[in-house]
Amino acid sequence: MSNYHIKHLEEYYQVYRKSVREPENFWEEIAEEHFMWRKKWDNVLSWDFSKPEVTWFEGAQLNITENCIDRHLATRGNKTAILFEPNNPNEAALHISYNQLYERVNKFANVLKAQGITKGDRVCIYLPMIPELAVSVLACARIGAIHSVVFAGFSSTALATRINDSDCKMVITSDGSYRGAKTINLKGIVDDALKDCPCVKTVLVAKRIESDINMEAGRDQWLQPLLDEALPVCAPEIMNAEDPLFILYTSGSTGKPKGMVHSTAGYMVYAAYTFKNVFQYRENDVYWCTADIGWITGHSYIVYGPLANGATTVMFEGVPSYPDFGRFWEIVEKHKVNQFYTAPTAIRALAKQGTELVEKYNLSSLKTLGSVGEPINEEAWHWYNDNIGKKKSPIVDTWWQTETGGIMITPIPFVTPTKPTYATLPFIGIQPALMDENGNEIKGNQVDGRLCIKFPWPSMARTIWGNHQRYKDTYFSAFENKYFTGDGALRDEVGYYRITGRVDDVIIVSGHNLGTAPIEDAVNEHPAVAESAIVGYPHDVKGNALYGYVILKDTGESRDQNNLRNEINQIITEHIGPIAKLDKIQFTSGLPKTRSGKIMRRILRKIAHKDTSNLGDTSTLLNPEVVQDIIDNAL
Repeated sequence: MSNYHIKHLEEYYQVYRKSVREPENFWEEIAEEHFMWRKKWDNVLSWDFSKPEVTWFEGAQLNITENCIDRHLATRGNKTAILFEPNNPNEAALHISYNQLYERVNKFANVLKAQGITKGDRVCIYLPMIPELAVSVLACARIGAIHSVVFAGFSSTALATRINDSDCKMVITSDGSYRGAKTINLKGIVDDALKDCPCVKTVLVAKRIESDINMEAGRDQWLQPLLDEALPVCAPEIMNAEDPLFILYTSGSTGKPKGMVHSTAGYMVYAAYTFKNVFQYRENDVYWCTADIGWITGHSYIVYGPLANGATTVMFEGVPSYPDFGRFWEIVEKHKVNQFYTAPTAIRALAKQGTELVEKYNLSSLKTLGSVGEPINEEAWHWYNDNIGKKKSPIVDTWWQTETGGIMITPIPFVTPTKPTYATLPFIGIQPALMDENGNEIKGNQVDGRLCIKFPWPSMARTIWGNHQRYKDTYFSAFENKYFTGDGALRDEVGYYRITGRVDDVIIVSGHNLGTAPIEDAVNEHPAVAESAIVGYPHDVKGNALYGYVILKDTGESRDQNNLRNEINQIITEHIGPIAKLDKIQFTSGLPKTRSGKIMRRILRKIAHKDTSNLGDTSTLLNPEVVQDIIDNAL
């Protein structure tokens, strides 16, 4: 019997050792005993990081929705699969049982087929956190279509880029969305995006805010009438293990976003196994991840991981601050939530409000707390541990990425002793390595370096959609035969890992990875801007915020700087979305550059951090005098 549910530290080490010494045998046991296969694999794993090529469960056939829904019907048909908590606390929560989910997914799958969607087609989903989002994801998987969910906070330009990159035939959206006290016109954003998307033939529109919207004849259709007519049974498409399940875009440090491709079998096995252990999920628990399904966290730990385990997963439409900052705790009490998984940004924002709104609610149901999106700082960790977990619910500080598909370094609750700010130990099967700048692995403890993974794991992304060379260059070229995460890390005296942040030009703001290059491109679109450079600086709620250094063109007229700042942020909102707006914009006469013309971002970062005691040697710069000028005018 394989160790599907790890219960103490000795067992963790034992299982971990096996997973590293005999990875094929280990994952074969997990896969065989806990999932439904239409055909078994011929070979568990073949891999070559130099190409890079990775194949798990080669020759196997399955459908992931049979594993997430069908196989639970006999024993858990009436159990709540998805518990939908709406934006407005006065609107009733909706319990969708496994039986109802089965029917909803089948009907939606039949609608997709009737609209001409077939296996391998790409479908873009741009929806708020309403049940249709989870159902449409599963409906695509049911028929073998590849879903590409785009977070509904992205702008029309960002949406169009993603639709065109993967050549989507269909967009699924809604008339609009609620976000706290605001409503957002999602359909209007889709209409704007589709002016530049010739590949899209059909738009299905769910009703959420009952607003008046434009429906384009021959392209747009209301979803509900089609669902009403659809049959509630749809035979699952039999997929090969390595068939793509979904594409999910993540910011690159340069160029356009990267469409990470996740395969079917390996992703399913790893998402389900990590979910079970990292959250120590038990049969009647109520589990809540506050993320949006537009991010990988929502894919793996709201939809696929929980449902593959027959769990009850909460889906929350709203925001932590509406109608007040007690909303999260009100929901925990109302639904007796057992596992709660959120981002450090949310924790810091809630901690700022004090504990009055926490003490109003009964949080005694909580057993495990989780943190995701960025390393959690010590102050937030203690606040979370003391006030939410009452020092009884361990905090799992999880490190992973869109590219990894599942949690990679994490404590296991009640198994791994936790340590504030440390993601602690690698999950089962994960083989991390710290590398120095010369490409050598740093052995031993109390060391720091660049974090790599030296052996494949089942849920790793297989490629970047349409650009395998970029996949190789980004993740497998920095260190020979290793996946490079882009993060730095340190390993303490007992072998615990602490993630120290990105080592490239990606900045994590409120848990969102933002590449600086696309933001700079947007800023430079402003007619008054000659050049810009963007760096991150510490922010007490978001973790990091964005600081822009902007050189204006010499147009011979002085512009109101506050207006200019607003206009620059407006352009960023239009090109990328409001999440990428700059908190500080400093206008400057120049930027520190090397003689080859490269901007010295290291210096700009230090100035933004208000740490100018040691800027290193600036004499070799093309224009060393500009540095003092930037320091004197820093915001």
